[in-house]
Amino acid sequence: MPARTTKPKLQLTKSGPSGKIKLLSGGNPQIALGHGDDTVQTYIAAMPGWKRAVGELLDRLITHAVPKVTKAVKWNTPLYGLDRDHRFMGFHCTTKYVKVAFFKGAHLDPMPPVASTQKEVRYVHIHENDKLDEEQFMRWVKEAAKLPGVKM
Repeated sequence: MPARTTKPKLQLTKSGPSGKIKLLSGGNPQIALGHGDDTVQTYIAAMPGWKRAVGELLDRLITHAVPKVTKAVKWNTPLYGLDRDHRFMGFHCTTKYVKVAFFKGAHLDPMPPVASTQKEVRYVHIHENDKLDEEQFMRWVKEAAKLPGVKM
């Protein structure tokens, strides 16, 4: 009989005297710079309240849409790309919503709904009781992955 394999439990990085991950403004988890799925999963596990389920959904949809996606956390933001240095999207927590950024979103058709002060960046804001249009979101992710990533 083959040995049963179990997925190792994630351990949250300890920050501060309480040993808990510090939440920054808006409830955004403070996670050290790191590359790989484990770092992103640590960030998602630290997302407060309802935002954690949104983070889990976003990560699952992004990974399904682009199976070879690379992941990192930089500037307390999960980032997604096709190599270690170039990223096409990311997300983070704000007080009232999870902010999803498409770094070349102005080139997507249709464009994500929220403009940025940066010409090419477009956002999707996901509030607590919003229903994400998963099909449209995955189309944006696939299309964004085909564009040149932003060096980060």
